[in-house]
This record gives sequence, C-alpha cells and structure tokens, in this order.
Amino acid sequence: MTLRAEALAAIKWNAQGLVPAIVQDAESGDVLMMAYMNAASLMKTLELGQAVFWSRSRSELWRKGATSGNTQRVVEIRIDCDADTLLLLVAPAGPACHTGEQSCFFRSLEDFAREPKRY
Repeated sequence: MTLRAEALAAIKWNAQGLVPAIVQDAESGDVLMMAYMNAASLMKTLELGQAVFWSRSRSELWRKGATSGNTQRVVEIRIDCDADTLLLLVAPAGPACHTGEQSCFFRSLEDFAREPKRY
C-alpha cells in the first residue's frame, strides 16, 4: 500500500464521504477558513501542492483561488487525534475569504448577531 493510500484509509470520512479541513496560515498561525474535502480533492491537493476542496453546493472539486488568484500552497497536512478532521498549513497568495477579508473568521459571534442578515 502506498503512503497516499494509507493516508486515505486512515481518515474517518463522514456518511457523505467528506472530512472537514481547517486551513491555517503556516507562517502567522491565523486560521483562514474551513471547507470540506473528499478523497478526490485530497488526492488532487497532494498532486498539485495547492488546496483543492469539495464544493457541497456545486457538487464538484474547486481549487482555492482558481478564479480569484488567491491560491493556497500547501506546506503540510495534519490529521487530528480522532482522524476525522484535517488541518492544512498553507502559504496563502491573498485573502482566504470570498468577502476579501484575510480570514473567513473576521467577526465575533456578537458582532454577527447584531449585523443585518446579508447571507
């Protein structure tokens, strides 16, 4: 069994064949975003060295930054103690959030609750 096959077999995929992937800036330590990966997106990430995720809304692979240019070069992939969440340490080329913010986690829960509903 190859290292990649062993890694795929070690992951506890959910019923939809997905695993949460937290993305963190390898240099600053900032948490940038969270997305889902399936086996195909993880294999593509390993092949390209760029973050590739599974879009649940579009039911397709999406390479981060394919349209915006805000790519994420993968430095390392870690797995949590339960083998049901991945951590991608990346070198980002631009903001991670579709709003233009550096991180998707730019608001406190209290701020979000007070904002007019835009999403």
